Amino acid sequence: MKCDRGGVQSVTVIVTTEDSPATIPPQLQEAVRRTFGYASLRPLQAEAMNAALAGRDALVVLATGAGKSLCYQGPALVRPGLTVVVSPLISLMKDQADGLIGNGVAAAMLTSAQQSGERRSVRERLAERDLRILFVAPERLLMEGFFEELLEAGLSSLVIDEAHCISHWGHDFRPEYRQIGELRRRYPHIPVQAYTATATPAVREDIARELSLKDPLLLVGSFDRPNLTYRFQPRGDLLSQVLGVIRRHPDQAGIVYCLRRKDVDELAAQLAAEGVRALPYHAGMGAELRKTNQERFLQERIEVIVATVAFGMGIDRSDVRYVVHASLPKGIEQYSQESGRAGRDGLEAECVMLYSAADYHGWKNLMTRSAEEAAAAGGTTVSSELDASLARLSQMLFFAGGAVCRHKFLVEHFGGSLEQRADGCGACDVCLGEMRPIDDPKIVAQKILSCVVRCEQRYGAAQIADVLRGANTERVRRAGHDQLSTYGLLRQHDAREIRHWIDQLLGMEHLRVTDGQYPTLFLSQSGVEVMRGERAVALYALPKLTKAAKSRTSAAALAGLSADADATKLVLFERLRALRRRLAQEKGVPPYLIFNDRTLAELAERRPKNAEEFLRIRGVGDRKVQELGECFLAEIAAAE
Repeated sequence: MKCDRGGVQSVTVIVTTEDSPATIPPQLQEAVRRTFGYASLRPLQAEAMNAALAGRDALVVLATGAGKSLCYQGPALVRPGLTVVVSPLISLMKDQADGLIGNGVAAAMLTSAQQSGERRSVRERLAERDLRILFVAPERLLMEGFFEELLEAGLSSLVIDEAHCISHWGHDFRPEYRQIGELRRRYPHIPVQAYTATATPAVREDIARELSLKDPLLLVGSFDRPNLTYRFQPRGDLLSQVLGVIRRHPDQAGIVYCLRRKDVDELAAQLAAEGVRALPYHAGMGAELRKTNQERFLQERIEVIVATVAFGMGIDRSDVRYVVHASLPKGIEQYSQESGRAGRDGLEAECVMLYSAADYHGWKNLMTRSAEEAAAAGGTTVSSELDASLARLSQMLFFAGGAVCRHKFLVEHFGGSLEQRADGCGACDVCLGEMRPIDDPKIVAQKILSCVVRCEQRYGAAQIADVLRGANTERVRRAGHDQLSTYGLLRQHDAREIRHWIDQLLGMEHLRVTDGQYPTLFLSQSGVEVMRGERAVALYALPKLTKAAKSRTSAAALAGLSADADATKLVLFERLRALRRRLAQEKGVPPYLIFNDRTLAELAERRPKNAEEFLRIRGVGDRKVQELGECFLAEIAAAE
């Protein structure tokens, strides 16, 4: 990849291997072990850290949970000067700053949400060069004179977190991020490292170009999250479907995403009426109530948060065991980021999508209307951005309605490749055999496509399904569709099944929809070929999941314990979780900032008896031993 902007040319080295032989300097290795309790690194972390230490520009693309933050936090421990991290959300900054402070690192954030006294204290520490890491929003970074203040404070590296926000082609574009490139052009001697979890090749090029990265190292890890099980189901009885997922994960944390605020409020109330400890979260709520509900979820006082996509980017809770989408997201990038909030600790988690083609039409109308309003306000055309948004939406519908391995599709969407066993990934509805092929898919598809043609390609999916099932409705009779040769051809199937097949044909782009307030179905060229019997097609029955379908492994493995763990280890694990919750409440931080579930599982497995053994547990650094070792060791001893 080459980019040219303002005379600066970048030649990018691409590293995609997951079997990296790279090592970090002994001084940094010891600092990472003492501070964070990590004796080994994940793939590509060493390369990213070495680039940061060398003062080299880099663009690092690692999946959620792959350890991006350590890539810039580690070098800041040993490199002279100040590392400034640009982050889009205050909650995200607070989580990271609190975690670093808990590990004994001189870190702080500077935001508009702080009291004036807090901000003054941070600026005094900056002037005294008493900070290693400072978190700021892009708006503050761009304030007149602030960057010069950072230079006076010894700025040695600039980190751009959630870097996809800089790209027009990204799914979460922020205009303020776009202006960071101008700072870079004014101060080219300050190295820049950009980090993101969701960037297609086009977005990666845009990030490098807009930031004017010089000879950057591009590190692209695997986008596969093998600990996640993906399932896609047509939306029917939403409450029953969501309850089914929750009951497969009793007493475990989950996020349910809804499209509209009204849907959030209704579903949260319905779940609460069913005895689920659930609360709503959306931008229409008062700021104080929204903050309270978020904190109750982070503090493990409730299990389920029902939210719009306003919830999530700043949420680092690592033990989320399931994410449910109650409607189709706007694109695969959004889906990857939102579903990626499950299983950040590397333990098994489930991601369930409940979708309908109606979601596609709703998003399409909203995007079109927003684009028209933006064009009218600015007097310019935004057709290219609208086209890009609609293309991402179409890809999402294809993904949901298709029947290819979910892991493989996601990896390839982001430009990677995934080698699989003959029986597939073993972690999605397709490869687990939960999507059963129907008998005679060619005949069923031909009946549906023929019905669309017989209805003159002027009606939507609901009418087509009614005609095929032989519904005796006024609308069918008024249109004369009860006299068509296709009337009742699929009368042995209900409307939900037929709609499910229509969605699949839409996902495979054999059917398409018109623009407008009342979208109608019409055949694509490939759809014509299927109808004529010139092209093969596969259709799948509605999935039927039982409670037993929840997991690929045992309850012990869900807790991060070995498969042969006995009941006493599970009991100890729960005791340690309860202790973690109490300590977090005393300190006023989320429990996962004390230890994540994986560390608790290792404590339950190995049962350390003294501080030296405690320090050998992954995720336990020197500061944690000093502050927490005594109470955790006492809890472990009491369970003997």
